[in-house]
Amino acid sequence: MSTLVIIITVCAYLLFMFSIAWIAGSKSDNSAFFSGSRKSKWYIAALAMIGAPMSGVTFVSVPGMVASSGFGYLQMCLGFVVGYLVISYVLIPLFYKLNVVSIYQYLENRFGTASYKTGAWFFFISKILGASVRFFLVCLVLQMLVFDPLGLPFSLNVLISVLIVFAYTFTGGVKTVIWTDSFRTVCMILAVVLGIVFIARNMGLDFSGLVNSIKGSSMSRILFFDNVKESQFFWKQFLGGLFTAVAMTGLDQDMMQRPLSCKDPRDSRKNMITSGVLQVFVVFLFLCLGVLLYQFAAANGISETGDKIFAAVATSGILPGIVGILFIIGLVASAYGAGGSALTSLTTSFTVDILGAMKKDEAGLTKTRKMVHVGMAVLMALVIIVFNKLSNTSAINAVYTLASYTYGPILGMFAFGLACKRKVRDRFVPVVAVVAPLLCLVLQLNSDRWFGGYKFSYEILLINAILVIIGLCCLIERRR
Repeated sequence: MSTLVIIITVCAYLLFMFSIAWIAGSKSDNSAFFSGSRKSKWYIAALAMIGAPMSGVTFVSVPGMVASSGFGYLQMCLGFVVGYLVISYVLIPLFYKLNVVSIYQYLENRFGTASYKTGAWFFFISKILGASVRFFLVCLVLQMLVFDPLGLPFSLNVLISVLIVFAYTFTGGVKTVIWTDSFRTVCMILAVVLGIVFIARNMGLDFSGLVNSIKGSSMSRILFFDNVKESQFFWKQFLGGLFTAVAMTGLDQDMMQRPLSCKDPRDSRKNMITSGVLQVFVVFLFLCLGVLLYQFAAANGISETGDKIFAAVATSGILPGIVGILFIIGLVASAYGAGGSALTSLTTSFTVDILGAMKKDEAGLTKTRKMVHVGMAVLMALVIIVFNKLSNTSAINAVYTLASYTYGPILGMFAFGLACKRKVRDRFVPVVAVVAPLLCLVLQLNSDRWFGGYKFSYEILLINAILVIIGLCCLIERRR
């Protein structure tokens, strides 16, 4: 696949996306930027939510991980569905009742300013790292396909990519994100489905042959109950998925922007449950594609594996050119959509939670929000460049590992606040929120030696939250 074709494809997609952003973002004010003015249709928001957590990491890394993990990721996805039910019936009613712009305002109402700022800062760190990991992976693929052939440096790649997401979210915010996310969901699903169809056709497989080929592969194993010490063990993955969904969706300003843009809790709940169930089927398609990619690569002498296999097969020239074009469209759709959403949520949280700018008049708030938006874009670009120097792991594992440490304190604070009505000594909450992840790091580094070969997986998030809850129990104020 030629560099020129890739560039034309990317530019055509961006032109269409900017058209959507311009239409959606016209006449937007601060309310539209922060919360979509609470006017989103639930089914549009649900379509956006399907693609929202499926960044370039999902698009590239999930198909690539089947060689090492099989379909084990579906165990985590089943946990996601249960987590979405918890969000729908516990968190969404709470956030609508409080009528918050940022979900971390709950922590101020429940504990105090120190807890509020702690939750906001942990989200900020979580999101800037997580978004950068996701965006980094896509920049890596674009570097291989476009920038390296043109002799251009990775830093320029990052600068252009971040500038694009900055430009289309600068005015419209959440309102723009919902419509562009809906569009990227359609693009991603279309790319995966047609990718499966064209690869199966090249391999001479009809529908029954396709099913048998995937089913008969050693990479299609879904359930892992045989070894509790392994990270793939079902209950580790399932519970990790449940609490990851609650933390990374329900307690994440980025993800909650979409359901909270609906007019009432009922519509928001329908959006959340519908998107959660459909996500399982979409991830299943990604994993099926992964099996076919490895089978196709083995048959055609393609040596790439992991995060690079989808790009290598799609642009190999063996398949019809449309496969490569679909891959590029799906990749840039997932990347720029996730990047724009993250940038909007970072701007919202920093402006509302950390700077406290909601007290300003409309003109002052607009000026502050725009300045923060510029700063967040610059910071994201810098973090991506640094991550490029340090990365040595699968991107999707990096995302969830980071989340286990940074979302744990947020999950613990919200869980304690909802389950216990006692007041705590607010000024010491930041200490608890910092110490708990450090203890988890010590546990994870030494678990193999201390616990007879036991390896922590994403359940470290739950342990992190439990340690925070224990710490908050120690800070309960005595009744007089």
